[in-house]
Amino acid sequence: MRGRTQLRGAAAALAALALVAGCSSDGGGGDPPRPSAESSKPETSPGKEPAGKPPPAKGEVSVERTVATGLKAPWGLAPLPGGDLLVSYRDEGTIVHVDGGGGKKTELGRVPGTAPAGEGGLLGIAVPPGEGDDGAGEVYAYLTTASDNRIVRMVFDLAKDEGSRLGAPDTVFKGIPKGTVHNGGRIAFGPDGMLYAGTGESGDGELAQDEDSPAGKILRMTPDGEPPAKGNPDPDSPVLSLGHRNVQGLDWDADGRLWASEFGQDTWDELNRIRPGRNYGWPEAEGKEGGSGFTDPVEQWKPADASPSGLAVAAGSVWMAGLRGERLWRIPLDGTGPVAGPQSFLEGKYGRLRTVVPAGKDRLWLVTSETDTRGTPGKGDDRILELKVS
Repeated sequence: MRGRTQLRGAAAALAALALVAGCSSDGGGGDPPRPSAESSKPETSPGKEPAGKPPPAKGEVSVERTVATGLKAPWGLAPLPGGDLLVSYRDEGTIVHVDGGGGKKTELGRVPGTAPAGEGGLLGIAVPPGEGDDGAGEVYAYLTTASDNRIVRMVFDLAKDEGSRLGAPDTVFKGIPKGTVHNGGRIAFGPDGMLYAGTGESGDGELAQDEDSPAGKILRMTPDGEPPAKGNPDPDSPVLSLGHRNVQGLDWDADGRLWASEFGQDTWDELNRIRPGRNYGWPEAEGKEGGSGFTDPVEQWKPADASPSGLAVAAGSVWMAGLRGERLWRIPLDGTGPVAGPQSFLEGKYGRLRTVVPAGKDRLWLVTSETDTRGTPGKGDDRILELKVS
């Protein structure tokens, strides 16, 4: 919603839906450095296999190849139809093109207005479905400015000369409170064609319960930043759900259900199934507290084991990247939710894990996060890995 925040009026709708019906900072609340190197949506999601029999209780992960190395505080990852990738550098405020075959990195340009500080900067990026198949199209970015967090869109063209591959930003949505911590930042296009954003409460927990603030929410909007005509609790508001501390992972399963990963404070990190109008409790509840009017998470972890950022659904499971936990979590799903307890992979092998994105069928892209000032970078950090999963 260009230049306006029509969030007032959502309170009554959200409260009513909640009646019928909380996550640590990036590093996990001062963790030490690593010591060594349901909204209007179709039944199936684009790029997802149709729902079938539940996945096995135990899965497998193999690292097929290292796609690229030498990335600088990477945060967001957006695949292009031909197999190449766009990556956002949080602290430099730049978007980089990565050749999916050879790993060559080419800077598209810097996003003007980016003001990196703490956990803020150039965060999530997303390419609309069908864009970029000829090396040109639109890319959306969630960024921290001097005054707020906002979402912008830009055109890009890989065929243009160096320095002009990225167009000027057009502001789609602004006014999301910023902070040194808890800026959220993940954006994604849903199977309904809408743009979704996970926001943080910027360190002020009360904002997560304030229906008039976009902080501590999951937002659902048109690609132009307006509240959709249908599907949100309040037709005049982009707020889909509230009571979130710091959402940095969003993806949909084959049945069109939205899943989100969320940083907890000192007690529990969360995996939530998101339903319109639900209140997920922060700061009144953290983890499975069963509070009246609040929706409990589907799974929870101690922050030392997770501190989750990115999330992807592939091969019938949710895959969740852990920063402080330095591991990839698998949560197998059936038609209603998890069918078995979480299983972890790659523990400590690649350090902090920031972003995980579906790469088609049984493949994932995984982005490490050792160069974000909270890791211990080794040779080749940071990197993009291609995983085979089951």
